Amino acid sequence: MKILTTGGAGFIGSEFVRQCIKNDIETVVVDKLTYAGDLQRLKEVEDKIKFYKSDINNYEFIDYIFQKEKPDIVVHWAAESHVDRSILDPSIFIETNVKGTQTLLDAAKKYNIKLFINIATDEVYGELGEDGQFYEDTPLIPNSPYSVSKASADMLGRAYYRTYGLPVITVRPSNNYGWWQYPEKLIPVVIIKALNSQPIPVYGKGENIREWLFVSDCAESIFKIIEKGKVGEIYNVGSGQERKNIEVVKSILDILGKPYDLITFVKDRPGHDFRYSLNTDKIEKEIGWKAKVKFEEGLEKTVKWYLDNIDWVNQKRKQLEDYWKKVYT
Repeated sequence: MKILTTGGAGFIGSEFVRQCIKNDIETVVVDKLTYAGDLQRLKEVEDKIKFYKSDINNYEFIDYIFQKEKPDIVVHWAAESHVDRSILDPSIFIETNVKGTQTLLDAAKKYNIKLFINIATDEVYGELGEDGQFYEDTPLIPNSPYSVSKASADMLGRAYYRTYGLPVITVRPSNNYGWWQYPEKLIPVVIIKALNSQPIPVYGKGENIREWLFVSDCAESIFKIIEKGKVGEIYNVGSGQERKNIEVVKSILDILGKPYDLITFVKDRPGHDFRYSLNTDKIEKEIGWKAKVKFEEGLEKTVKWYLDNIDWVNQKRKQLEDYWKKVYT
């Protein structure tokens, strides 16, 4: 089996690639290496993978890669993923997440790929109140430019299955966290701000609720889906570990021994979804997968990793600070 992984130098994609190598799976990685991609994440497996730097919208080069490598399976992680950036400029999200997905689906159709795993997100469902869960057949009501672009990619994959018979499986994971995450998402932002005793911005009152999935669990679920998943189906991949944002922030401060008065409540994000919660009965019953890592355990591992890799963290923090300076000047 040969797997072609898009976005394999990204946060979750690189974890999947590392696990592919541990499982002795021949692996081809395609990544544009935007600000969120980093070959350092693949350092430990670089001599065991085939890497191509490419925009997934570059059809000619994507076609060349498929023709040369002849992968059996495509696992499509590549995406622009930060909601705040999508609010500032939705265009790159449409280009990468929608048009880029179409490019890959066309190549997969042309070269008769055996299986195309299309990675979506729980954000395609919209939001929940205090109660309830998202099921695989819950209507999609995305609310941010990011989630709209991912819902479009999600539906494109299913259209290619229905219209062309392309063997697509759709996967909708909940919020991932863990090692190697770029420091623009909540958990790494809080860790870095706390380490530097800087004010920690929290949207609104911090009451928004997310379901937190450790990155290694997310990656492991894909192997189970490849093995036992049914073509044309959708699978929620969640952990059942829901936390309010303010609870997440306070937990990190407790681990680091930092005071709560670092917390600074700021104006809420436009269109900020209140709560996500995935029902995972389908993947548990049909495939036999269930998340292993409890949130407290995963958070401890995450904080320790950032402390142990502070040079990488500071490098990315400087990159991020420079970006936002350009945005606001």
